[in-house]
Amino acid sequence: MKFRFCGELDCPDWILAEISILARLTSVKMKLLCSSVVKDILGTGIDYAKVTKLTSDAKYEELDVKAAVAALSFILSSAAKYSVDGTSLDNELQQLGLPKENANSLCKVYSDNLEKLQQVLSEKSMRVSTLDSVEWRVDYIMSSSALKQVGEPSVQLKLGRKDPTNASVTPLVFSVSGEKFRLLLRDMKQALSMMENLG
Repeated sequence: MKFRFCGELDCPDWILAEISILARLTSVKMKLLCSSVVKDILGTGIDYAKVTKLTSDAKYEELDVKAAVAALSFILSSAAKYSVDGTSLDNELQQLGLPKENANSLCKVYSDNLEKLQQVLSEKSMRVSTLDSVEWRVDYIMSSSALKQVGEPSVQLKLGRKDPTNASVTPLVFSVSGEKFRLLLRDMKQALSMMENLG
């Protein structure tokens, strides 16, 4: 069966398995847990100690808590990604076996935060890494037994690539001949000119 919140695909098996865990919550606890997961998606993080306390009456183990959070995170972010309305999401979750009261609670939180979720997800999507730093040097080889032609300059480049998801910087080191560097520089100038003309 195809589900809109899964992008018109079958529901993943692991979500089907987690529905029974989510069904053990009361509707009030479901609403509170969904609110915590929405805050996490929006970037404020999640307090697992608070969530564990919240789910204690459902007799969740530590892995159950993490699985429930992961399932809710998938459901909420995927539904927002595919712009599923609250009523459709409610119906689909009930078809998967989530009790009506729990589905209603989840969809209430979802509907209240849909615009914020879509905003955050759009900011995170299609993000490309950025250039953090550039280091370079030119080496000029005077003589070598390994090279047929000497006197050719080579350019050593070290680019620092910043990941947009976690802000870590990964170095990329390579060397190019003088001719290839001139071609690279020309292509980069053309790309910059095209980008400036778009803006």
